[in-house]
Amino acid sequence: MARQANRFSRSDEESDINLTPMLDVVFIMLIFFIVTATFIKQAGIDVLRPEAETGMQKPTVSVLVAIGPNGDIWIDKRKVDAAAVRAHIERLHAENPKGGLVIQSDRHAKYEQLKTVLSAARAAGMTQIAVSTEA
Repeated sequence: MARQANRFSRSDEESDINLTPMLDVVFIMLIFFIVTATFIKQAGIDVLRPEAETGMQKPTVSVLVAIGPNGDIWIDKRKVDAAAVRAHIERLHAENPKGGLVIQSDRHAKYEQLKTVLSAARAAGMTQIAVSTEA
């Protein structure tokens, strides 16, 4: 009888499923997707962009700046003063130096605000700058 009880306990131990390799694969996949994900900073408001006959898609964007119809400048979901635009662009560009800048200007916004953002971006050292339009 003792042998029979011992045999059942051994077979129970041998029939356990080892989940460690499966968990390793799941964690490796999770790390892969986190590392390869592209994080885009949102501007903060929706704007009515001007229409254009031609345009190109920008593959890498790291900084989005929105200019509202009343001239408000929005970066990273926050309203920004015109004097602080350069500092915000420099900070976001330092986080992702390979990406470019896209300005989403409302069609009713004044050109002065667009010029302010363009000047701040150039002063921050950004070379890939685009203005977003409706196709």
